[in-house]
Amino acid sequence: MELLWLAAALPALLAVVFLIMAFTAFMRGRTAGGILQIVVSVMLLVLAALFGMVAVGMNGYHALIAERTAATVLIEREGEQRFTAHFIYPGGEEATYGLSGDELYVDARILKWHPRANLLGLETAYQLDRVAGRFVSLDDEQTAPRTVYSLSDEQRVDIFAMARRYDFLSRLVDAEYGSATFLSVQDGGAYEVRVSNSGLLIRETEQP
Repeated sequence: MELLWLAAALPALLAVVFLIMAFTAFMRGRTAGGILQIVVSVMLLVLAALFGMVAVGMNGYHALIAERTAATVLIEREGEQRFTAHFIYPGGEEATYGLSGDELYVDARILKWHPRANLLGLETAYQLDRVAGRFVSLDDEQTAPRTVYSLSDEQRVDIFAMARRYDFLSRLVDAEYGSATFLSVQDGGAYEVRVSNSGLLIRETEQP
């Protein structure tokens, strides 16, 4: 990520240099040269802004080099088809969600970059997106109250949307997709939500 911020800072610095050169050119009466340097400066600022937006958009995503634990989930049954899911993240953050259903459902966004994008520090990354309760019965799934919560903070810049909108980014993106997993949970159970290049999975584990 540091390389990405550097990629944004370098053209911004060069843009300032070209602006100073343009000002000097105008002072010396070289109008054509000054205009050209302003155009170059603007192009560099646009490039810096795009790299800056990518860096901001990647905030909240986690590098995915190998299979890793995205969260540990502790379950407390509150009654028939009602349970509480207590999420504990690797960084120590915690969150609790009251869910309706028989199963725990979690999905995520996964963004895979082309190898050439790795030069900018862009690795395959993921962001947990939603948690929900899932019913085994299709009738219950269609008629029972749904409980769905966001697992991610609101993004100032949507990197998924940027990858579709900007041609230079779309050339660097290898794949962007959603992945989901669900599992029947028991009262007092502990589970790991794990993510790999092939997507999400939930495994039963020991109480942390």
